[in-house]
Amino acid sequence: MSAAAPLLRLVLHDDHAVFVLRQRGREVAAALGMEHQDQVRVATALSEIGRQLPGATVTFTTEEAPRPRLVIVVSGAAMGTDVSEGVASAARLMDEVRVEDERIVLARRLPGRPDPQRLDAAREVLAASAPTTALDELSVQNRQLVAALEQVQAHRDELLQLNAELEETNRGVMALYTQLSEELEQTNQGVVALYAELDERSAQLRDANEAKSRFLANVSHELRAPVTAIIGLARLLLDPRSEPLTAEQTHQLQLVQGSAGDLLDRVNDLLDLAKAESGRIEPNLAPVDLAAVFGQLRGTLRPLAKPGVELEVDEPPAAELVSDDVLLTQILRNLLTNALKFTERGSVGMAGRVEGDQLLLVVADTGIGIPFAEQRRVFEEFHQVRGAHQAGGTGLGLPYARRLAGLLGGGLMMVSEPGEGSTFTVSLPLRPAPAEAAPGPSSVARALLVDDDPAARHLLRQALGGIAAEVTEAADARSGLAIAVRERPDVIFLDLRMPGGDGTELLAGLGEHPDLAHVVVVVVTAADPAELPAGALDRAAAVLPKSEVSRAAVAEVVGRLLR
Repeated sequence: MSAAAPLLRLVLHDDHAVFVLRQRGREVAAALGMEHQDQVRVATALSEIGRQLPGATVTFTTEEAPRPRLVIVVSGAAMGTDVSEGVASAARLMDEVRVEDERIVLARRLPGRPDPQRLDAAREVLAASAPTTALDELSVQNRQLVAALEQVQAHRDELLQLNAELEETNRGVMALYTQLSEELEQTNQGVVALYAELDERSAQLRDANEAKSRFLANVSHELRAPVTAIIGLARLLLDPRSEPLTAEQTHQLQLVQGSAGDLLDRVNDLLDLAKAESGRIEPNLAPVDLAAVFGQLRGTLRPLAKPGVELEVDEPPAAELVSDDVLLTQILRNLLTNALKFTERGSVGMAGRVEGDQLLLVVADTGIGIPFAEQRRVFEEFHQVRGAHQAGGTGLGLPYARRLAGLLGGGLMMVSEPGEGSTFTVSLPLRPAPAEAAPGPSSVARALLVDDDPAARHLLRQALGGIAAEVTEAADARSGLAIAVRERPDVIFLDLRMPGGDGTELLAGLGEHPDLAHVVVVVVTAADPAELPAGALDRAAAVLPKSEVSRAAVAEVVGRLLR
């Protein structure tokens, strides 16, 4: 620490010297560039100290390190017990006030580092100035007091104005909050109504789909018998052992037989689709001889290739596949038949490869391809690609193939370039995944949903359909706790942030009831659990983000916690 030469030194000879000390303190502060308020602070602190230390010597100096400060040392007087009051008053006005043995040190930060020339000029000014009388100093103090009172009054008026503006703002905020609350309530009611309408529409679509499947199955069965009879009768009439026919009659019967065969194929497609949709097709899983499947398809489909089109069926990969060979053959036959139908020149090929635990079977052709506008719809039932090359059929081959691939635990994908050809890829697991038993309706007897959002409760109720036999709802934590005490549910799905009682209150309340220790609590929240106080979720068995609520997620949580 480096200290410059004193700016001023004076001795408090009598009571009048206290007024001089106050004046000199203000003058020193002004000479060092302090603001007016800081000048008043320094002068007032010195008068508080000087009143209790007559005969003391007061030295004004500056200090540069660790930061520029005005340092005032009061020494050479007996430190009585009364000095503590003055020290306490001065401490509220200065940056630092400390008592060291027989002296008191006061310090106040300077607005900048004064250069030596300014300090020399300040010493000359202070040495040349004459002390004023006590009356003059009192007049200065009065003016300072009046200025301070005016400033306080101005601040008070400003504060009143701010309070009035804040009150007006609060009224506006409350009005907006009320409006938003009403709009949110209306929106929630609309969402609940929409969910109810969606449930109703889903049920109607489900019933319509089931009715369609029944219709297809019944119509297919009813059509099969007469169509088969037509084919049989045509075959009988064409038999050489029957009565001889004219050439025209033979030609016409052959046309009838071909048309009836085409009609039977369409009926069989409808019947197969109806079986797949109704879930009546059960895969018969067993080791599959891929070489036999590839060989059968190569032999039976080669005659369907048009002149100039080559059917290339590669050797299958050496993979141990467990699947249903009949359904797999149907899938590949559909894809190959489709490819041969739409390929006028070039080739149709089938190959396979193993990637990880998946078998990929690829059917590629150099046919006309599928227009980009049609590619999204090729797997829709009864949809046929429009265009000059449109072929006959029902539009059921690809949808049926995709359904069968799904039944076998795999999928069917397509890539097509108009004018260049199409590639269909069947992916199948080498080993079927073990079936997981989904929780049945009796897996949970009672479930309690506690959430202030009716839409969130509705979504959870739908997700618990078929999982919980009885579902009860509460819109706040206190009601939820009362229901839990009364009905003793097996599982509680609890939101955390709710008006009228936080979700953690319900968790704490459950801990106060030993007879509810068996209740499993699943916290369903949009909040970040890491932001909660430590231990707030100790009673919760699991946390499920609201964004991930689904039937599968709820079934997994219930099955894991209540098994």
